[in-house]
Amino acid sequence: MTRDQSKGSAGRTEIPGSPPPELGDLVRAEDRLSFAYFEHCVITREDNAIAVTRDTGTIRLPAANLGVLMLGPGTTVSHQAMVVIGDNGASVVWVGERGVRMYAFGRPLTHSADLLQRQAALVSNTRKRLAVARAMYQMRFLNEDVSSCTMQQLRGREGARVRQVYRHWSELTGVAWDKRTYDHEDFDAGNEINKALSAAHTCLYGIAHSVIVALGCSPGLGFVHVGHERSFVYDVADLYKAEISIPVAFKTAAKQPDDIGSATRHAMRDAVYDLSLMRRMARDIPRLLGAPVSSSSDEDGGTLEFWDEKVGGVPAGRSYAGEEEEMS
Repeated sequence: MTRDQSKGSAGRTEIPGSPPPELGDLVRAEDRLSFAYFEHCVITREDNAIAVTRDTGTIRLPAANLGVLMLGPGTTVSHQAMVVIGDNGASVVWVGERGVRMYAFGRPLTHSADLLQRQAALVSNTRKRLAVARAMYQMRFLNEDVSSCTMQQLRGREGARVRQVYRHWSELTGVAWDKRTYDHEDFDAGNEINKALSAAHTCLYGIAHSVIVALGCSPGLGFVHVGHERSFVYDVADLYKAEISIPVAFKTAAKQPDDIGSATRHAMRDAVYDLSLMRRMARDIPRLLGAPVSSSSDEDGGTLEFWDEKVGGVPAGRSYAGEEEEMS
């Protein structure tokens, strides 16, 4: 291409490829495909879709419909594929040895910082943070009142509840259960049920991360978990483990599949769809942060303002020169 061919009719240099989608054109977080997993393949871009090429052929997925793209060993991704994934707000999870190694994500599906500001304000105030943490535990203890419990008491109750859930599914499926043991660096070191649990939880973490980022929240500002870049991801995922990832893991292990990781991921995808998990997350997160569900809409363009210590915000995009004299 010559220099002149790279310019449009108005003389402006054009960027090759399809233009990024407008915010209003993006698919809402709760309506997206929960996750797709690929390994030993090459991923490239075709217009606003990604093309996944393997020995068996090529499949194409609209980037705007993706919630989480999980990339396993032997995967090569082109720069333009990552551009279109990022433009469409999908999360990318690199998976090595079937264990999460790194997260990356595109832009949120909203321009508004409302939920992020709410999250930061709540997590920075001890009393408000405790209230949100209690609300998270209340979602798991529907028939109990935890409004006066300390965090230590809540952790104790949660530990007992999770042990009971493991015992219940062990008895129901006939899968022997001892304790949760796993090696982040060696997936195959665990027994079959622990492998299934690791695979199921990995899917759940990826989905939670995707929805959190899509809503414009911070994955690192947790209320129960703290000190990790994905603290809020673990907070949100823990709300649904007993209902989704733990049952899926035990049911899959009971079938004794040849590839426990692959079978668990397929079962998780079905469970996420059947239980409308992404839709629920997209409603539960704003509610926990004290925001109306409508604030999670991808139609919310947000308003860019200058911060003001007295009124909160004043319009941006204008000059305030001379205002300091008027106020002196």
